[in-house]
Amino acid sequence: MLVRVFAKGGIISPGDFAKVIEVAQELGSDYVHLGARQDILFPVQERNAEKVNTTLSQLPLAYEHDSKERENIVSSYVTLDVVPSTSWLAPHIYHYVLDSFDYEPSHKINITDPVQGMVPLFTGNINFVASTIDNYWYLYIRYSVLGSKPWCCPELIYGFDLAKVAKAIEGLKPVENQLAFPDLYDRLKAELHFNTHAIRQPLKSPEMVFPYFEGINRGESDKYWMGLYWRNNRFTTKFLEVLCQQCLKTDIGIICLTPWKSILFKGVREKDKLEWEKILGKYGINMRHSSLELNWHLPVADQDALDLKNYLVRALDQQDISTYGLTFSIKTQKHVVLFTSVVIERKDTEKEDEPYLYNILYAKDFNPNLFEFYYFAKGISRDIIPSLLIELSKRYYEQLNTGRTFMPDETKLVTAESRKVIYQCTDCLSMYDEAYGDETQQIPAGTPFSSLDKDYHCAVCGAPKTSFEKIEVVE
Repeated sequence: MLVRVFAKGGIISPGDFAKVIEVAQELGSDYVHLGARQDILFPVQERNAEKVNTTLSQLPLAYEHDSKERENIVSSYVTLDVVPSTSWLAPHIYHYVLDSFDYEPSHKINITDPVQGMVPLFTGNINFVASTIDNYWYLYIRYSVLGSKPWCCPELIYGFDLAKVAKAIEGLKPVENQLAFPDLYDRLKAELHFNTHAIRQPLKSPEMVFPYFEGINRGESDKYWMGLYWRNNRFTTKFLEVLCQQCLKTDIGIICLTPWKSILFKGVREKDKLEWEKILGKYGINMRHSSLELNWHLPVADQDALDLKNYLVRALDQQDISTYGLTFSIKTQKHVVLFTSVVIERKDTEKEDEPYLYNILYAKDFNPNLFEFYYFAKGISRDIIPSLLIELSKRYYEQLNTGRTFMPDETKLVTAESRKVIYQCTDCLSMYDEAYGDETQQIPAGTPFSSLDKDYHCAVCGAPKTSFEKIEVVE
């Protein structure tokens, strides 16, 4: 059983966070997860099932367990003072807008700044995106069963009316009533008064320049912000307790959660910086993961997805491949809204012991905010994925600043039929391809690896035949 605690807009006070940690510990969990919608999740031990309801009632925030009836509101508040932002979007604007949501949404709601690239714009059902006009917002509606792309409403919505507009949309039940988006907006206008402004120019989907969000970094007013990331998305309650106490001690009133399953602390004073560093050192916290590790979306508590990510990160790291500017996700469940440049999609198997096969997709212009994804490969094995990600990363850099969109040739789509087996030396990574043989050792083309003499050795480093392993590559 997983409990979901909703930190509205990804904002939580140290005191509230400490209480969430206390409740998690009382229910037998010594860690919490962070979710892609800026929520907090933790498991309940079976032995504590009887006291779940009584214990959870102590939580200071909205929560749910064993259901999917409520949703957290996602906001880009976390990006303030970390990356560039729209000029009029100040902390008090976010707070006022979020505070006006006096109900618990059952639909996904995003409140975002289009200038930043950390928080997705359109992964909600109801998406408010800041315009260039002070406190007026674009409204994009997206329900996957009604349309594949977000639909932009014909007017901007006043910021202090966002909550009542969102609540009214939920009340109209667009999915149940199969309302086309224009009809939904007409019904909304007929039944509710809210302030609007003409759209002067369409929203330009921003280029995704993904920021590095870990470590201690200088912000504004001679203060620092600190980003923490855990490789396995298990933030230990013991360590988080200490962090909450340190926030209270050093007058940090807000903790921010990112959609990338990391935590940000803003407003760290110069005089307190050493004390924060000592705490991190005491608990052995690695503060400089490579950007290759950070830029991933994985389903919470999915060990298979985490194992695949770790395998891919190691494989790409060994090749010294740069993925700066790209983001990745592993999709193991249906009906998941995608928000990364590249998606590794696991296919269902027909037999329980059958190995998984995967599809690889990428976003148009490698920008997930465009909500168009194309297949790059279908039905390929795990071993082939690293080489295909390397190829995609090269294509990404080739098309940067060219104005051209990389479009795959469907006739050359990578499939299970386009792979072949070769043998690779585990010491130096050189390869033996049966189609070519090994001229340096007078082994003719077409010679199977299995028929090579047991004394065969690597032509590059001299490693024995036993050092070779069978792998699959794409032709």
